[in-house]
Amino acid sequence: MTQLSFIRLIAARFTPSHFAVPFPPLDSPQWHPPLRAFAIGMGAVRSTILSLVLFVTYVGIGALAHDTHFSLAWAMMGTLLVWAGPAQIILISTLASGASIVQSAIAVTVSAIRLFPMVVAVLPMMRAPETKRRQLVLVAHFTAVTLWVECYRFLPHVPRDKRIAFVHGLGCGLVLIGLVATVIGYELAANLTQTFGSAILLLTPLSFLFSTARNSKELADVLALGLGLAFYPLASLLNSGLDILVSGVAAGTIAFAVHKWREGP
Repeated sequence: MTQLSFIRLIAARFTPSHFAVPFPPLDSPQWHPPLRAFAIGMGAVRSTILSLVLFVTYVGIGALAHDTHFSLAWAMMGTLLVWAGPAQIILISTLASGASIVQSAIAVTVSAIRLFPMVVAVLPMMRAPETKRRQLVLVAHFTAVTLWVECYRFLPHVPRDKRIAFVHGLGCGLVLIGLVATVIGYELAANLTQTFGSAILLLTPLSFLFSTARNSKELADVLALGLGLAFYPLASLLNSGLDILVSGVAAGTIAFAVHKWREGP
């Protein structure tokens, strides 16, 4: 069986009903033990198509680590500690090209700046007056694009005082998927063609684009996404290396201005 056939077989196993939100009601006693909320969060990975995309993506990252002669333990530690697919690709590719650890760390840090607005957007959804900062450290680490996208879908169905425990479970479930996929990709690297590996990595931005579009409810969200896509070809003509940043900031600024104008004085 080819890798493509294997992925089609997995995808065919799931139907839209698998990705519904099967949580207990907000006032259900099932939420009361924090460990129970953690377990529900961990089980929620079955309710998002992004889990499948994450799995396939990390198969590609595991294969990349193998082809650049990193050890399996190193690849798994990268998945656990970096926890961002694009940042891991940058880390592996820069170190493999002979860059120093400091240069690689700077490159990864710059790429991780894009996650800062996501953390800022997610944390207020689960903070309460009694929440301590140390309780949010692990949440901040888990906040990558997958968790950020799905928090907008899941958290309205979770009691506020149980959301931190829920996100801890969701994050641990996603990381576990990434670790398993890293191992599988590493072991299958000998049979994974370069073209197929590149196609796998392309699934990640496409799935995030479609998920963001699905979660765009307000006019400002739709406008920001649409303008961002429209401005990108123009921003790429600048050859600045900051194409996505330029188009994103311009689109977001216009969308915010339209939102404030619609709100009135």
